[in-house]
Amino acid sequence: MYKRHALIAAALATVCAATAAADAPKADQEKCFSIAKAGQNDCAAADGTHGCAGQAKADKSSADWKYVAKGTCTKAGGKLTASK
Repeated sequence: MYKRHALIAAALATVCAATAAADAPKADQEKCFSIAKAGQNDCAAADGTHGCAGQAKADKSSADWKYVAKGTCTKAGGKLTASK
């Protein structure tokens, strides 16, 4: 039974590590607030309303963000910092 638990734990750790690596920004990306559509944000809300990607409740929420190529955020109508 313990081997089974160890295998499950190892599999979950691998999935979590792969997900965390995918969420990390590349050197040519920046956080862009107020452009994410509902359910398409990249990580936790700046105001603490949720803690994970894909949990934005509304389009273009000022607390939710997506990674975009550097220099394109404001051109797309977004902001580089969260609104208060």
